[in-house]
Amino acid sequence: MTNPADFSLATSTSGTTDLIVGLADEDGKLSAMEKKLAAFVLADVHYATNASITDIATGAGVSPPTVTRFCRRLGCASFSDFKVQLAKSAYVGLRYLKPESVTNTAAEVAEDIVTKAQSALFEMHRTLDLPQIERAVALLAEAQMIYAFGSGGNSSMIASEMQNRLFRLGARIAASSDQSMNLMLCAAAEPGTVVFGSSFTGRNKELIHCFDLLRTRGIPTIALTQAGSPLADAADVIIAVNLPEGRNIFRATSTRFASLAVVDIIANLVAYADRKTSARILRGIKEELIRHRDGDDTQILGD
Repeated sequence: MTNPADFSLATSTSGTTDLIVGLADEDGKLSAMEKKLAAFVLADVHYATNASITDIATGAGVSPPTVTRFCRRLGCASFSDFKVQLAKSAYVGLRYLKPESVTNTAAEVAEDIVTKAQSALFEMHRTLDLPQIERAVALLAEAQMIYAFGSGGNSSMIASEMQNRLFRLGARIAASSDQSMNLMLCAAAEPGTVVFGSSFTGRNKELIHCFDLLRTRGIPTIALTQAGSPLADAADVIIAVNLPEGRNIFRATSTRFASLAVVDIIANLVAYADRKTSARILRGIKEELIRHRDGDDTQILGD
């Protein structure tokens, strides 16, 4: 029977067994021999999940019975159960156990953030599917109503930024990050509506459901997401942003910068689709800002 005190060595904050937590030994509860075993497993988790008890014992320089006792101490019923639980724990991502972070000073962090943002922008530009951009612009420029959907911190920001960019060009657009509201808007959408959706992973089930519904109703959809994702499969127009993530869990994803640039590209092209209308509305906005706030035309267009 598992000892509750031992089980706590591998219990995550959610109360579930997480061997990575136990193996990391952040509380210093492991013995010297157990530390050797933990270090060996963590050095190559993929190998450990496929190795025999003899392989692990030999590699760590301990006996097979020691491995068995260690597995039980971590809350596992057996060595086989240990390998199953280890494979599940590894899905969370070892980068959270050993973050990449080698930057400490303000200067190092600033350089790291800016360099990663530049790399994201260059890679997005290099791989951008321009015909898909043109298809999206054609739909948005002619739309009688546009909805921009997103959820979570980053995708909600992208949806709001799409609204921020397009309303000043004369587009009728509303952004929403409320999943229930999104569903209702899709159910009520009339012909002439275009729906833009942002999901960095493309695995937002609620947004995918909305796009599936819109497809059955003949409402065109545009997805800013990963290529080959479930959301991409559900969309009519796919603007793919596929950027690798680093191991530094403390740095915000640089995909944000690439996605914002895509929104700017789309908005710029929508403005060019009807320069006369865009210029008239932009001028009206600027004139009001000058009267109410700025006093001259030296400031940026608006907040």
